[in-house]
Amino acid sequence: MIVVDVVLCALALAGAVPVLVLAAQVLASLPALRPPPPAPRRPSLAVLVPAHDEAGEIAATVASLRPGLASGDRLLVVADNCRDATAAAAREAGAEVVERHDPERRGKGYALDFGYRHLVRTGLPETLVVVDADCALGAEALDRIARLSAALDGPVQAAYRLAPPPQASSALRLATVATVVKQIGRPLGGSRLGWPCGISGTGFAVPTRLMGTVGLANGHLAEDLKLGLDLALAGHPPRFCPEAEVTSALPAGAAARRAQQTRWEHGHLSLILPYAGALLRAALHRGDARLAAMALDLCVLPLVTLALAQAGLAGLGLAWWVFGGGAGPLLVSAASLAGLVLAFGLAARRWGGGLLRWQDLAALPRLIAGKAGILRRFALRRQTEWVRTERAGEGKSAG
Repeated sequence: MIVVDVVLCALALAGAVPVLVLAAQVLASLPALRPPPPAPRRPSLAVLVPAHDEAGEIAATVASLRPGLASGDRLLVVADNCRDATAAAAREAGAEVVERHDPERRGKGYALDFGYRHLVRTGLPETLVVVDADCALGAEALDRIARLSAALDGPVQAAYRLAPPPQASSALRLATVATVVKQIGRPLGGSRLGWPCGISGTGFAVPTRLMGTVGLANGHLAEDLKLGLDLALAGHPPRFCPEAEVTSALPAGAAARRAQQTRWEHGHLSLILPYAGALLRAALHRGDARLAAMALDLCVLPLVTLALAQAGLAGLGLAWWVFGGGAGPLLVSAASLAGLVLAFGLAARRWGGGLLRWQDLAALPRLIAGKAGILRRFALRRQTEWVRTERAGEGKSAG
């Protein structure tokens, strides 16, 4: 009995750690933003846009980026394994274009590596900015992250805002709020606590000399998160820039949204074990608390997934108590679950303004069921191959 009590208490306490991390980030994110002093120097830069079958989006993305370029800056589109007119559309819009054809090595990491190597051969600027082909990054945002990256001599991530499509369903509204908390609220709170942030894959700037310290060429499902972790282990933890914003639209179709969530969550989960330990060991070896904070942040699962895990621990604690065990595991796990609900309520109030309605909460069971399916597939048959997310208005993507 005592052994089981100890094991269940240990599990409950371990489960409480990511909840405490999330709560600290949410509380720190609540105050309003204050504009920072401008960084003094703007470096020369190249904007790298990896694009796979993005003929319908790429011209608008290029048009949104060009006003932010200074004399000598470059805008490079990597048309990666495209079967449509992406390359032609990007050239017509005024971008420099290179084409990559390698169907055996698929994924955004390979496209980034190809574009970076092209820049090395043809003239490397001080700073590299990566923007996805379906995103918009304003001229002011481009200038801010480039300047901050140069001032810090390190990677900088803009606030990545995913907007719901018009007439979004309640489930999509809930998913939007959860995504805003993950991509903006939590990084903002962490940055106010002095913590690094992860890289979101679009809207980030990094000194080009640092790109040679990490391996870009990979087909990992979460190549963006992996890149930020690799940069941190190389001694360059990314910083968050909430004043700069990059925007994109969430997929409107249920199948496309499910595919995107599966790729994100399977990729995230697959990185926890190899990288959390590596970050903690590096933090101890170097005496760098920022790496420990990054390890803790990595262990915070997406909100619904974290809630399912906490509910499971509470269920175990309840069952043990009902059958005569100690109440400790139940009390700890129930308190963690209550803290998670409170943290989400505060985050939704702060970051869900204009997005969430009370009636949208009725879609929670459907959202939870979808997340449970994603976790079941991770346990039984996890996704390992990178798959492009369908865009609004498209049919099924073969990418």
